[in-house]
Amino acid sequence: MATLGAPFIPPHCPRSDCRFHRSALGWRWTRHGSFTSHASAHRIPRFRCVHCRHTFSSQTFSTTYWLKRPDVLIAAAFRLLACSGYRQIAREARCSPTTVLTHAARLGRHALLWHERHRPSGPIREPLVIDGFESFAHSQYHPLHLNLVVGTPSHFTYAFTHTELRRKGRMTAQQKRRRAWLEAVYGRPDPRGIETGMRAALRLAARAPQTLRLHSDEHDDYPRALRGLGHNIQHERTSSLEARTAGNPLFPVNRLDLLLRHNSANHKRETIAFSKRHQSVVERCAWLLAWLNWSKPFSERHGGGTPAMRLGLSTRPIPIRELLRSRLFPTRVPLPEPWDEYYGGRVRTRRIRNERRHCLRLAG
Repeated sequence: MATLGAPFIPPHCPRSDCRFHRSALGWRWTRHGSFTSHASAHRIPRFRCVHCRHTFSSQTFSTTYWLKRPDVLIAAAFRLLACSGYRQIAREARCSPTTVLTHAARLGRHALLWHERHRPSGPIREPLVIDGFESFAHSQYHPLHLNLVVGTPSHFTYAFTHTELRRKGRMTAQQKRRRAWLEAVYGRPDPRGIETGMRAALRLAARAPQTLRLHSDEHDDYPRALRGLGHNIQHERTSSLEARTAGNPLFPVNRLDLLLRHNSANHKRETIAFSKRHQSVVERCAWLLAWLNWSKPFSERHGGGTPAMRLGLSTRPIPIRELLRSRLFPTRVPLPEPWDEYYGGRVRTRRIRNERRHCLRLAG
């Protein structure tokens, strides 16, 4: 079997302990044979770094690195955006739901690195809308809040963070007792979590001190979240009871809330496909936002360009296959907090003990 396509040229040494990992200037490598795998129809070339002497292959730079079913990654990428649950995807791909979960986690990690690598540089030159998207994971006793920062008029999502909430709203006496017991056993979420989470999201969106024009609803935590950011902020508030039309100043984030529910099976109302772990919510959200920012036109019928095109970051929509064309390394794209925590799988679900973390040294 012959290798398909043009000869592969390694872009850099994949080993993080090699001095040519972050920069390939002066780097040398040699061919080191090839191999075949059950998942590939052609021979995969191998290479050796002349400097650190470690070997690697062209597959090392692929988003399907170390996957036994690489064909599932693209299928899961499309189906997760089409409001499919893990078991539905697994039935179509003829694999285990756990395999789909593994691929969804990789998509989320890749999306976080993509967001960071291709984020707008320089100061933000458009007004921002901030709001929170509420859902739950594991059970309705463990709600969560996704803090969103969206641009107007580009509709580009600059940042998001996750906040664990305490169950609220109308409850029966039995439900209140159940909540009290769970909090006594597993602890109570931070009562100022939304304030902390929104402040972190704004720090992710605007890294350097600048003038920001913000729109939000009348949530009491948002003014407190803006304190101490170091920005010159003009904050305007709009009642959440206002009609959610295109003329509403909160329309960009209202539209994002709609798309999060429309394209995500785990956020549908009265669904059995809800996420069992808060970490999964973050990963699926990151992948959806990457697609919304770079691939999806503003209007399915009338076009209008993607948010990245509206912001001048791209000249065309980026297809999903192109988003997943090459592997991104966290050692080459350092993630800020709390995205570094999200990448490492360290978002806690209180009622799950010994949750699995992403701590593989060489895998993506």
